[in-house]
Amino acid sequence: MNEMLIYGHLGFRHIIDWAGSDHILFVMALTLRYIWTDWKKLLVLITAFTIGHSITLALSTLQWVDFPIAWVETLIPITILITAASNLWVKSFNFNEKYPLIYFYALFFGLIHGLGFSNYLKSLLGKEQSILGPLFSFNIGLEVGQLLMVSVLLIISFIFVSLIKVQRKLYLQIGSVIAIGLALNMVFDRIYSNF
Repeated sequence: MNEMLIYGHLGFRHIIDWAGSDHILFVMALTLRYIWTDWKKLLVLITAFTIGHSITLALSTLQWVDFPIAWVETLIPITILITAASNLWVKSFNFNEKYPLIYFYALFFGLIHGLGFSNYLKSLLGKEQSILGPLFSFNIGLEVGQLLMVSVLLIISFIFVSLIKVQRKLYLQIGSVIAIGLALNMVFDRIYSNF
């Protein structure tokens, strides 16, 4: 039980730590277009991301798949860039499509982020014999941290859109442009340092 708490705490800290700002920025880019009243759509979106990163987190940690870390660390900010750029084409906030493109971004890009999470987890595990418990606990910690981030982002959107009365489209565009700028900086930095 103590080991589960330790790895759960490590997963939680990994996702909310500003040193892992790429994951925070991706969740921000995903959730910027939603407000509190869109909670059902946001739940599907976050579930898609969770499914994606859980799959590759497990496969990579169990050493069933292996991708070069330099590629993974460079692809992560590219997922932010694409997701944030897609926000700029949002014309209305009705979200009537049954399966909008953002859901597929969340699922597919979650696969890439799971590889990034697994590199951190594998470095923690070392040569432990049983990794299923730590893997499960770490993933739960990631999810709790992710839900905390989504809640904070929804509160921020409520403050700007509902209280301060910033136009929702303008809020989305400004947040997305900030995410694009930060993601571009990460892409160039990682290309320079990894290749």
